[in-house]
Amino acid sequence: MARAGSSTAPSIQGPKSAGQVMSGYTSEVSKYRWWILLGLITAAIMEVLDTTIVNVALPQMAGNLGATNQEIGWVSTGYILSNVVVLPMTAFLAGRFGRKRYLGFSILLFMAASFFCGTSHTLIELVFWRILQGAGGAALLSTAQATLRQIFPTEQQGIVQAIFLMGVIVAPTLGPTLGGWITDNYTWNWCFFINLPIGVASFFLVTSFLEDSVSASKDGTVDWLGIGLLAVGLGCLQYVLEEGQQNDWFQDAVILRLAIVSICCIGTLLWWEMSPRNPNPVVNFRILKNSALSSSIFLFVALGFGLYGGVYLFPLFAQTILGLTPTKTGLVLLPGGLATACSALICGRLLNGKKALVDPRILIMLGVVIFMISMWDLGHLTILSGEPDTRIALLVRGFGLGFLFAPINQVAYASIQRHEAQQASGLINLARQLGGSFGIAILGTYLNTRTKIHYANLVSYTYPSNHIFTDRLKALSGHFLAAGHGVQQSKDMALSVISRTIGVQAATMSYNDSFILILIIFTVTAPAIFILKKPKAAAQAPVDAH
Repeated sequence: MARAGSSTAPSIQGPKSAGQVMSGYTSEVSKYRWWILLGLITAAIMEVLDTTIVNVALPQMAGNLGATNQEIGWVSTGYILSNVVVLPMTAFLAGRFGRKRYLGFSILLFMAASFFCGTSHTLIELVFWRILQGAGGAALLSTAQATLRQIFPTEQQGIVQAIFLMGVIVAPTLGPTLGGWITDNYTWNWCFFINLPIGVASFFLVTSFLEDSVSASKDGTVDWLGIGLLAVGLGCLQYVLEEGQQNDWFQDAVILRLAIVSICCIGTLLWWEMSPRNPNPVVNFRILKNSALSSSIFLFVALGFGLYGGVYLFPLFAQTILGLTPTKTGLVLLPGGLATACSALICGRLLNGKKALVDPRILIMLGVVIFMISMWDLGHLTILSGEPDTRIALLVRGFGLGFLFAPINQVAYASIQRHEAQQASGLINLARQLGGSFGIAILGTYLNTRTKIHYANLVSYTYPSNHIFTDRLKALSGHFLAAGHGVQQSKDMALSVISRTIGVQAATMSYNDSFILILIIFTVTAPAIFILKKPKAAAQAPVDAH
C-alpha cells in the first residue's frame, strides 16, 4: 500500500518543481490522514487514561507489593513527573529524530513499559517502568496534536481537534470507572496489559501512513544546559507539588530545598532559552510573545486546575461522604464524560471550515459560564444529596468542558505558523498538566485546612447551655441506655456519635468550599478571554503532506 509522501511517478518524466512535489504529497496524504488521526487519537487516549486508571487499583497494588500508602503513591507520581519533564522537549526530540521515528519509538516505549509494569514484583521495579512509561507518553499527546495541525487543512481543523481533544478530556473521567471494573473482576496488572492491543493498533497506523515533515530540522548543537535545567527544575517542582501536602510543605527540609532548586533552575532556564547566545533552545519560549498563544496557555492552566481538580475532589466526596463504592463513583462520572464528548463535537462542527460559524471566544465564554454553574451546584451539595443531584452537576460540568478545550485550541493555533505547532503543543500540554498538579496540591491542602476550621467552629457550639446539643446528647444516651449499656458508657458513645457527625459535616462544608475555590479560579482567569483575538479567515496554507 502506498503511503503518504511516497512517489509513484516514473523517473523518465524528469524533475518536478517544489510546487508539483507538494501538490503530489498533499494529494497522497489526503487519502490517509484520517487513518493517521485514528492512530494518534488511540495513542493519546492510551496515554491520558494511564494517568487515572491506576488510581483505583493503588490499594490492591500496595497489598500485593507490600508497600505503604505513601510509597505506592510513587506509581502515580513517577509517571506524571517524567511526563512533565519530557513534554517541553517533544519539539526538540521530534525535530532531532523525525516525528515518525519519535512517535513510533514513544509508542513502543510506552507498550514495553506497560508490559513490564504489569509483570513487576517489587515497588522499585514498578516505579522504574512507570517513569519510562511517562517519558514515552509525552509524545503521544504533544507530538500527536502538533502533527494533526500540520497534516490537516485549516477548514478541517475544528472537527479534527474536537475529535482528538474529546478523547483527551473524556479519558481521565473514564479512567476510574475502567480501573475499578478491572480491579474488581481481574487484577491490577491488567490496568497495564490493556495498553498492549491499543498500542499495537496505534503503532501500525502511525508507522504505515505518517512520514517526517519536510521542515524537520536535525542540524545544530544540542542544548544540553537547557535540557539539564529543564529536567531538574520541572522534576523538583513536580515532586514538591506531589509530595508537599503529606510532608507539611515547607516545614519539611527536603520540600523546601527542592522548591528553592526548582525556582533557581526554572528562572535560569527562562533566561538561557531566551538568550541570543543560545542558537538552538530546547524550548522556544519566544513563541510566547504571541499574545493569543500566551493567553491560551494561561487559560489551559486554569482548565487543568478545574479538570484534574474536579476529578480529584469528587471521588473523595462521593466515597467518604455519600458512601459510594469506587465502581459506583466511576459510573456517576461516566455521563459527564459523555456530555463532554457531545459538546466537543458540537464545537468542532461550529468551528469547522475556513470561516467558523461562531466566534471561538463566544464558545469559550459560554463554556466558562456553564462550568462555573456546575461548580456552584457541586459547592452546595450536602450529606443528604443523592446520585441524581451529583449526576446533574457532573453533566453540566462535562458539557462545559467540551466548550472550552476545542475553542481555546483553535484560537491558540490559529495565530502561529505550522512549523511552530510542535513547540506550542508541548507548552499547551505542559500547561494543562501543571495546572492539574497545582490544582490537586492546592485543593488537597485547602480541603484539609478548611476541614479543621469548620470542625473547630462546629465544636464550639457543643456547650451545656445549647439546648439543641443537650437534647441530642440526651436522646442518644437514652438510646444506648435502652440497648443495655451503662450510664457513663452511653454518654461517651453519644459524644462519639456527635463528634463523628460534626466531622462529616465539617468535611462536607470543606468540599463545598473547594468546589467554590475552583469557581473563583475560573472567575479570576476569565478576563484572559478578552485578550484572545478572533481567528482570521485566510487562504489555506500548504499542508505538510508527510
